[in-house]
Parts: sequence; structure tokens; C-alpha cells
Amino acid sequence: MAKKAAKAISVEVKLRSLYDLQLIDAKIDQIKDMRGELPLEVEDLEAELAGINQKVEKYNSEIADLDRDIANKKIEIQDDHTLIKKYEEQQNNVRNNREFEALSKEIEYQGLEIQLCDKRIREFQARIENKKEVLEAVKAKFADRKEDLNHKQGELENIMADTQKEEDLLREKSDEFAKNIEDRLLNAYKRIRANMNNGLAVVPVIRGASGGSFFLIPPQRELEISARKKIIFSEHCGRILVDETLAQEEEEKMNKFFSKILN
Repeated sequence: MAKKAAKAISVEVKLRSLYDLQLIDAKIDQIKDMRGELPLEVEDLEAELAGINQKVEKYNSEIADLDRDIANKKIEIQDDHTLIKKYEEQQNNVRNNREFEALSKEIEYQGLEIQLCDKRIREFQARIENKKEVLEAVKAKFADRKEDLNHKQGELENIMADTQKEEDLLREKSDEFAKNIEDRLLNAYKRIRANMNNGLAVVPVIRGASGGSFFLIPPQRELEISARKKIIFSEHCGRILVDETLAQEEEEKMNKFFSKILN
């Protein structure tokens, strides 16, 4: 026996399903709007703190390098003093003035090397002090931004605690409702919704104008929308259009649905 063909879904049912999905997603958007700019502000502060922390690490590394440079210069000074002592001892055993003068020049050279090392040490120390001052300012900024972040995170966590369960449930219902919509329409819905600032992809025609954009709809076009015989897209904004009566019926139905699952 031949397999019985699946019953075709009417355009009206498709429109009602799309509008139901839109109402659920709009409810989720309302919850997200309650958070305002807080999630973005938290992300920005976290990124800023990461940048500041990199600066702190950079300055600490540079200071450590300068400390090593100072330590190396001090070792050079010790080596120079050792050579001077050695040359002075050798002067006591020279056989002629030429050897004495040669050793004197070596002693003088090592003395100049000591002076140069002392100069470099002072320069390094000055640079360290400068970097420490900058570092303290950077650390103070880090502390301020960290305090701001903790405050913003606290606000966000409080809002999330009040709304997360509701949002998760609505997202679950959104996925369930989406499964009842054919892929072609669902993809069109998602694409339109993503391109709209207010997230409205399916809107009713109210008093001759499309919701969301308020462009006037020609009377003949409005009759076609009310007939519910085909999916009609707005020529101006690209949204899917439904008639006001259908929208009101679905809103009443979905409001009862929301009251049931969210209370």
C-alpha cells in the first residue's frame, strides 16, 4: 500500500506559528533589555583590566631587568677594584719607570671604568624610580577599575539571578516552537530578526501600517494579508506581515501560555 501523503500545513497555521515564535523571542529580548548595557560594560572593564595588568607585568619586568643591570655593574666595580689592587701590588715590584707608568695607566683606566659604572648605576636607579612612579599610578587605576568591575558584576549577577531561570525556560520554548516551522521560513525569520535593531521579524498591520517600521500598506495588499493565503513580506523593511486580528488572537493565547509557564 502506498504511504499516505503528509497533510499540508496551511499558510495561516504557518503565520500563527511564526508570530508565536516572535512573541516568545520578544519576551526574551525584554529580559535581556533589563540588563541594559551591563554585560557590555562588564566585558569592556574586563578587557581594560587585562590591558592594565599587561602594563603592570611589563613595568615589573623592566624594573627587574634594570635591577639586574645594576647588580652586574656592581660586579664590574668589584672586578675593577680587584684589578686596581693587583696593579698597585705589581707597582711595588716593577723594574723600571716604563712598567710603573704602564701599570699607572691601567689603574687610571680601571678608575674611569668604576666612575662609568657608578654613572650607569645612577641612571638605572633614576629609571627605576620613574618606572615605579608610573607603576603605582597604573596599579591605582587597576584598583579603581577592579572596584568598578566588582560593582557592575554584582549588579549583573543580581539581575541574572532574577531572570535567568525565566530566560532559560523561554529559550527552551523558543527551540520547541521553532521545530514546528519549516526550515525555509525559519531561516528567513532568523535572518530578518538578526537584521532588525528591535528584533521584530514578524509584525502585524495596524491601522494600515506595518508594526515596527510604520510604513503604510496599500489597501489591496492589506486585504491579501488578511486573507492569510500566502506569506507576505514588507516591501519596505522585509518583515513578515500578519493581520491585526491574527496578532491579537495569538497574543491572547501566548499571554495565557506565559502566565502558565512563568508563574
